[in-house]
Amino acid sequence: MARIEKINISLRKKMILAFCMPTILLFVVNMMLYTGTSRMLGSLDDVFTSNNLLNELTDCLDRVQISTAGYLDTKTSDALEQYYIDEQDYNNLINQLEVNKDNDSARVMERNIKKMSLQYLEYTGDAIESKRGGNVEKYRKNYDEATRLKGYISDTIDRLNTMQFANNSQSFAAMMSALKTLEELNMMTLVIIGIANLSFVVLIASTITNPLIKLSNTANRVSQGDFDVAILPIRSNDEVGVVTKAFNKMIVSIREYIGKLTESMEVERRLKENELIMENHIKDAELKYLQAQINPHFLFNTLNAGAQLAMMEGADQTGNYMQRVADFFRYNIKKNKDIVTLREEIELVDIYLYIINVRFSGEILFSKEIDEDLLDVKIPRMILQPIVENCINYGVRNVDWAKKIKISVYALEDFVCVSIKDNGIGMEAETIEKILEGSYEGNPSKTDSNGVGLDNCIERLNIFYERDDVLDIISEGKNKGTETILYLSRT
Repeated sequence: MARIEKINISLRKKMILAFCMPTILLFVVNMMLYTGTSRMLGSLDDVFTSNNLLNELTDCLDRVQISTAGYLDTKTSDALEQYYIDEQDYNNLINQLEVNKDNDSARVMERNIKKMSLQYLEYTGDAIESKRGGNVEKYRKNYDEATRLKGYISDTIDRLNTMQFANNSQSFAAMMSALKTLEELNMMTLVIIGIANLSFVVLIASTITNPLIKLSNTANRVSQGDFDVAILPIRSNDEVGVVTKAFNKMIVSIREYIGKLTESMEVERRLKENELIMENHIKDAELKYLQAQINPHFLFNTLNAGAQLAMMEGADQTGNYMQRVADFFRYNIKKNKDIVTLREEIELVDIYLYIINVRFSGEILFSKEIDEDLLDVKIPRMILQPIVENCINYGVRNVDWAKKIKISVYALEDFVCVSIKDNGIGMEAETIEKILEGSYEGNPSKTDSNGVGLDNCIERLNIFYERDDVLDIISEGKNKGTETILYLSRT
């Protein structure tokens, strides 16, 4: 296949060329046709010039004869003045006759007319002078000679005029035929030029619009997510070619990026699967280890037996405590119930804080501000208790002032908000950011935790509600406490 050479013409120059070239070409052709037609028409005007001159000679000769006779009859100054005017006009006309010495019959007759006309003017002039001098015999003789010579002149002019008219008629017919041929040629030339100009404009327009149409169609397919489009050919280095080249580079870059992204996602998916499998194995091992250490039913039965024994002995507080502990552990290891109501979660927090306050002599002041109508909203199990536990372990446990924790439940637009606020040591902004991103590593030395970390709660909330803005942590600074807010969907 022959290699297509790129045309280094800008889009602006192509448009100027498309509009200017046809105009210039039409102008040049029209000027040539106009010049040829003007010359032909000028030749047509020259055809009958000689006949017009002879007709003027005849008319002017008659006027000279009449003005001569008028003066001879009246001898007035007006008649004399008119004679001199006519005589001068006739003299000017005969000076336009050809005096060359060729043997052409028409030229010979013109020379004869001029000689006779000069002789005729001498006769009329002598007749006028004789009349003015009163010589009657002489002016009559000159007038008669002039009249006779006029007849010869008129006859010669008529014969020459007839002969030239015949010749001029033939020339006129030939010129008219040539003019008609020129007119047809002009029309044919204009049609050919028009078709050529139209073809040229269409060609230029196609070189401009066709790449744009292809680029537009391909860009439309890409905008709809089809990146398997063919690379567009570049046939020029104009603005369209530059845009097409950049578009092709963009398509190649997108394909490479999608390929790398797909490969990366596949690797990440495999790693995630392996990680989940490993976590499941570890959790399964831990669960089996815990189950091997203690039988849950034995634990519940033992706690219940202890609680009954304490009541029989009158130790109501001890019995109540053991019953709450049994309820706490029973909630923690519920089977087939991963989704609970917000009410159940708050009841677990009540049990947990009761147990904690028994352990720490009631030093944690717990308060609630709850809209009871909002407690039926669904929530993953074991969310609030780990957050409260976090407030105790990292917030208020080691402070020197009164330890306070407050839970609030209220409506905010389309959300049910759960606020868990303490007046502890607070958090730094960097720590809050790491917790929300899931990159914060807690203190592994704490052994009194239930094992459910805050990052686990955040991840389960994000998965359950399918959004990343479920939980927020607010702290105004050191020793100003921390507030954790959950934005739960109503449905």
